[in-house]
Amino acid sequence: MLLLQLFWTFFKIGLFGFGGGYAMLSMIQGEVVTRYHWLDAGQFTDIVAISQSTPGPIGINSATYVGYTSMVNAGYSHVWGILGSTVSTFAVVFPSFVLMLMICKFLMKYKNHRYVEYVFTGLRPAVVGLLAAAALLLLTKENFSTPKECPWQFAISILLFIFAFVSQRLYKLNPILIVVITGIAGIILY
Repeated sequence: MLLLQLFWTFFKIGLFGFGGGYAMLSMIQGEVVTRYHWLDAGQFTDIVAISQSTPGPIGINSATYVGYTSMVNAGYSHVWGILGSTVSTFAVVFPSFVLMLMICKFLMKYKNHRYVEYVFTGLRPAVVGLLAAAALLLLTKENFSTPKECPWQFAISILLFIFAFVSQRLYKLNPILIVVITGIAGIILY
């Protein structure tokens, strides 16, 4: 039953997750943490971190890890966890694959039509909104702590966040270098 729920959940996310993997994160969290409680917020945060540091799209990587973790959390063996990750990954990719085949055929025929242009003009703000929602959902106490619970962790988290933001925005540092630097700083400072 859980495999079917995983398939249906990630199929919907794959079908309606416009804007790529980061836009999908808020949808994934809403389903797997808030609605079904397959994972807690801390596990989801760990999955996002792992998904960002492994090659491939973050939405697909997250689906893979969520599928595995939710099966294991439900008491199934690691073999069932692998099956859960396979089902989740297939389910999140399948709608995009089918839609891209259909859209490519359609766009080649109607790409300069004004209504098609209107649709894409309408989708742009929605994608930005989904990306902003994903960023805001990661601003949790599991990621940053709170000034009352652990002031040291909160201060270090804020400083690392500011460092990463400024390094990328102003100095255009390579994101891989930023991840390595902040990871080493996290190991040393925590």
